[in-house]
Amino acid sequence: MANSRSVVLAALFANGAIAVLKFIGFLLTQSPAMLSETYHSISDTGNQVFLLVGIRYGKKSASRAHPFGYGKAQFFYSFLVSVLLFGIAGWESAKHGFNAILHHEAAALSGTVTQFGMTVPAIWVNYIVLVGGILFEGWAFSKAYAGMQSDIDEYGWSGFLEAFRKTSNVTTLTAFTEDTIALIGLVLALGGVFLTDFTGNPLFDATAALLIGLMLMGFAIALAWENKRLLLGESLPQAEEQRLRKIIREWDGVAEIVDFRTVYFGPENVVVSSDVAFDAGLDTSEIDTHITDMENAIIDAYPDIQKVYVEPETKAVADD
Repeated sequence: MANSRSVVLAALFANGAIAVLKFIGFLLTQSPAMLSETYHSISDTGNQVFLLVGIRYGKKSASRAHPFGYGKAQFFYSFLVSVLLFGIAGWESAKHGFNAILHHEAAALSGTVTQFGMTVPAIWVNYIVLVGGILFEGWAFSKAYAGMQSDIDEYGWSGFLEAFRKTSNVTTLTAFTEDTIALIGLVLALGGVFLTDFTGNPLFDATAALLIGLMLMGFAIALAWENKRLLLGESLPQAEEQRLRKIIREWDGVAEIVDFRTVYFGPENVVVSSDVAFDAGLDTSEIDTHITDMENAIIDAYPDIQKVYVEPETKAVADD
């Protein structure tokens, strides 16, 4: 959890600094791509605040009203981030880029800018801002990348695609996704500004703004879909469940597994519930000992499991 917090703080600092730089660049040059990137960074900065709120709220201790804790708060705030990423950054960026294409809006890239007694070509402003943004965002991306790689190594996933589909650490996932598309957006904006400067055609700058918006909306939808599965109460992956079932099934004195369920109640917080039929010859004390040992073995087998409930069944039904 501390790792997730450091990733988000890095992204918050980087995005806040970049948002200021981009807005200054837009004010001086009126570049559509720069305005799209300003929307992007402002949205990202606000999103990091939501993620930090989710981390803090998720640390609250379990209560009578929430007996399994508040870990799902992180799923909610991460989902909210994806909605804001779509609604503010994506939609506004795409709309501005589309209008710039439709009305042939031209950025002031060919003139000069005078500030603090200095006169420089306007295009330099955008180049400095975008290159500076790439440096800031690259630093934040390296922190998020390390966080995702740590999870991949811990769980033995094949790579980032599998991690995207299976991770419950949505805070690090969201920060990593934001930083990735932020870097891509900066490169698109830099390319659009350069091509407009090189050719004199404002279409490239406006098109970059539109592409940035469409990219943001696409990633936002994917991120919202991944958060939905955890908000609705997703179980462990089937392979992991089968491994845990095997521990119970092969335990001495177990006749069969009557029921077996797992569910995420927060990042790195899985609850396991199982109804087990024991051999008829076991007395109550022996069953209690088996249950205690079984629960400890299951917790030891999977690092995210926080609670295990094994209940003895007197009437067995078919194992599902």
